[in-house]
Amino acid sequence: MKTENTVWHEQQVTKQQRSIQKSQKPCLLWYTGLSGSGKSTVANAVDALLYARGCHTYLLDGDNVRHGLNGDLGFSDEDRIENIRRISEVAKLFVDSGLIVSTAFISPFASDRALAGKSLAEGEFIEVYIDTPISVCEQRDPKGLYKKARAGEIKDFTGIDSAYDVPQTPAIHVKTDEKSIQECAEQVVQYLIDNGFVQEK
Repeated sequence: MKTENTVWHEQQVTKQQRSIQKSQKPCLLWYTGLSGSGKSTVANAVDALLYARGCHTYLLDGDNVRHGLNGDLGFSDEDRIENIRRISEVAKLFVDSGLIVSTAFISPFASDRALAGKSLAEGEFIEVYIDTPISVCEQRDPKGLYKKARAGEIKDFTGIDSAYDVPQTPAIHVKTDEKSIQECAEQVVQYLIDNGFVQEK
């Protein structure tokens, strides 16, 4: 709940100064896709490639955030919306610090992803659609969640009994069933190079 007694405190060191210091353009790589699509795996691979290039990054993973910041939230539509709202605010602060930030969340609702993008400066929000057929996700099922969802043991499971809004115009369209993780990661990094977020070497 907002209060009228708080005001935004301007900082002496600006985002532009932090960006220049780090020799990169801050941005938010927003990975979205079904459970088991490879979001976290690709995001981690990209983070490793960027680190090797000397970039300053941070990865916010859906499961990890639910251990702490969002540990009080469930998986109802309302809780999913609040989950994304909170992580959007955290990611915005990280971008303001000059980092290249990655978030790996299912984030099933297009309206929530759009809201996350609106909170940043133009061009800073980069939607990365990890496009993997649900049949492949179910075959992988690394956490056994699809099996439980099909058995009725998990409710509100995205792709089974909860909707997923497929991104219509993602900045980066990755197909993990057609490319290796390394190739997928290189695709994302190349986008960052081509669009001036990361310097070519």
